[in-house]
Amino acid sequence: LGEITEIDLIPQEETMVTLTTGGYIKRINPATYKIQKRGGKGIMGMKTMQDDIVEHFLTANTHDNLLFFTDSGKVFQTQVYEIPEGTRVARGRGVMNFLEVSTDEKVLSLIPMHKVKAGETRAEKFLVMVTKNGRIKKTSLDEFENVRKSGIISIKLEQGDSLKKVVTTTGNDDVMLVTKSGAAIRFSEKDIRPMGRSAAGVKGIRLKKGDEVVGMDVVFDK
Repeated sequence: LGEITEIDLIPQEETMVTLTTGGYIKRINPATYKIQKRGGKGIMGMKTMQDDIVEHFLTANTHDNLLFFTDSGKVFQTQVYEIPEGTRVARGRGVMNFLEVSTDEKVLSLIPMHKVKAGETRAEKFLVMVTKNGRIKKTSLDEFENVRKSGIISIKLEQGDSLKKVVTTTGNDDVMLVTKSGAAIRFSEKDIRPMGRSAAGVKGIRLKKGDEVVGMDVVFDK
């Protein structure tokens, strides 16, 4: 028999993770929320301080790893079960309490990494990143298997640039970028060759003066 580790004692269950703009994070049992009829007034999902709002919301398994990408181009990782579980109205704990994120870094993307069992293959194969200045990069998910809580570089940034969004792709998806001025571009991710973590990426969109990328998402054809 193999040695029992801490994660072996944690039940595998679905959980919801929220992170606010002020950097407060918690996980909540989905059973906390009861189904309501259409038109219901809803219930409070989190108590926030003034000027703080919920910015990220996702579901994950307690045994998943969770990647935190910041605007500085770094990525941090923790296991979902290590995020403190809170009540429905709890504020949560500061993310800096268990990740070595500096006060001038902002978390902009949360990516859950599901555990792959023996014989299974992961549908998502790559992480695609885009910067404010329109640089785009695709890197194999395998390069993010051993991310530390102290963080590692996910993309090399030019001076004055910052990481804007990170998404997972299968290798056969289309990617769409949108800019502050309302410009948009859609292209196949096959047009982007995979690069290592330390690479700076390639130009994904040509920006007019004063414009910048504000969003990216994966487009699925029916």
